[in-house]
Amino acid sequence: MVVASAEAGDVGISPGHAAFISRLRAGEIRVLNGDDEEAIFVSGGILEVQPKQITVLADTAMRGEEMDEAAAEEAKRRAEEMMANKSGDIDIERAQAELVQASAQLQFIKKLRGKR
Repeated sequence: MVVASAEAGDVGISPGHAAFISRLRAGEIRVLNGDDEEAIFVSGGILEVQPKQITVLADTAMRGEEMDEAAAEEAKRRAEEMMANKSGDIDIERAQAELVQASAQLQFIKKLRGKR
């Protein structure tokens, strides 16, 4: 089973699931195989489901052990700073996207720590 953060909400996909395509939000994708579970962070992207295959297209995908909390905290701080200093050369949409991604990374890291 795969659980992903789709644009309209979290989705659970079991083998043989009906075909669909969805945008992904920045967040977690969990792959469950019996007692094994793998958590992967994606920065957003596209999820395509076929009855026998799932495809995820994302700019960034990292396993839990690859996540760097200090780097995520710094990215969040920089994005918040950019949002607060709304000067003419700041791209507000980019700053908002970076803030969303950094916040999602931190939430993912904290969730993983709670499981250990």
